[in-house]
Amino acid sequence: QVPFVESGGGLVQPGGSLRLSCTASGISFSAYDMAWYRQAPGKQRELVALMTHDESTITYADSVKGRFTIDRDIVRRALYLQMNNLKPEDTGVYFCNGPRSTFFVNDRWGQGTQVTVSS
Repeated sequence: QVPFVESGGGLVQPGGSLRLSCTASGISFSAYDMAWYRQAPGKQRELVALMTHDESTITYADSVKGRFTIDRDIVRRALYLQMNNLKPEDTGVYFCNGPRSTFFVNDRWGQGTQVTVSS
């Protein structure tokens, strides 16, 4: 029922890079704002990056600004998060969702993809 499927996570050393993908079915990224969130162990889920439906506004959390880049492919219905210069504090489960979609409003999330940054 949840259209979002996240992938691309893994174990990486500090300073490394990962590219996360979020594919969606039954929802058009051209019609909805999309965002990446993450949840570290014992922490609340936080917004990492957001892109409005028309790409007029892109917002990043201060902790990732300059290191992460959000992008999308409308045709392939995919959302991406390029993560560079990863730090241990970036560790967590990463999710994608539409902040103004019914899925977000009803607290519907995909399985997420685990990102572990450790030496």
